[in-house]
Amino acid sequence: MSPTWKQDYAIARISSLRYFDNEQREYDTVKIRHAVHRCPPLPSPVTALSFELRHGHVIPEHSHPEDQLVYASQGVMAVQTSVGIWVVPAQRAVWIPATTPHSIVISGAVSMRTIYLRARMVQSLPRACCVVNVSPFLQQLILHLCTHERLSRRSKVQAHLIDVFLDQLETVQAVPLQLPSVSDPRAARVAATLQSDPGDSCSLEEACRQAGASKRTIERLFQQETRLSLGKWRQQLRLMRSLQLLAAGEKISHAAAEAGYSTPSAFIAMFRKALGTTPKRYFATLPRQT
Repeated sequence: MSPTWKQDYAIARISSLRYFDNEQREYDTVKIRHAVHRCPPLPSPVTALSFELRHGHVIPEHSHPEDQLVYASQGVMAVQTSVGIWVVPAQRAVWIPATTPHSIVISGAVSMRTIYLRARMVQSLPRACCVVNVSPFLQQLILHLCTHERLSRRSKVQAHLIDVFLDQLETVQAVPLQLPSVSDPRAARVAATLQSDPGDSCSLEEACRQAGASKRTIERLFQQETRLSLGKWRQQLRLMRSLQLLAAGEKISHAAAEAGYSTPSAFIAMFRKALGTTPKRYFATLPRQT
């Protein structure tokens, strides 16, 4: 990245924002994308950037004219839009289509690698957010793209890298790490109650009663709006919460209790079913990049 490019990008799209670090109890300043509703366009068809972010950091809601693939080589990110929340563990990435307003919350120390592409360069991925698996090859490709930062087809080497990257994106598989939002006021009240304390042992019937509706009605609303039963939605909420806690360094027993599981073994069984391995193995085998 040339000095002129760095200066232009800093002026146009990066702002020094203060944030509160819950663990250090102090304010720091980091450079992140400027938190505006619509960021100005980037000059290159593909731009690859790296950020090191602390636990508890929040990137405020913003949008940009490019499609975006956000990958964390370590830590967990939660991406929120008006239609839901996507939890992005390491070894996964989130696809964010152009012009989608979104915010990002960081759990654990996160090494973020983000690739911006001119809108619709990728045809196979949906025009909606989704979490995708990242193969070892794609992971290394993302890291390599970040060493170039600004890529253009005018360079033969960079043109080849762009084509390989686009080919890889054509074959990625989406994974169900989304917590869909609900719009009906009754369902939204139930969702807010459950989100306020994912580990609460309150029954679903009681949560619905507090919202002023029967469980049958709420079940129907959740199925219509999210295609998940109320029980499955709550389980997804608890999985997301546990991922954030484990990424922040909490013990499995604590994450299990906070996620509403009476025993660590029950929690581990749920985790294995959702992500294919145990929490200990999952976080022990995550790659570490410098």
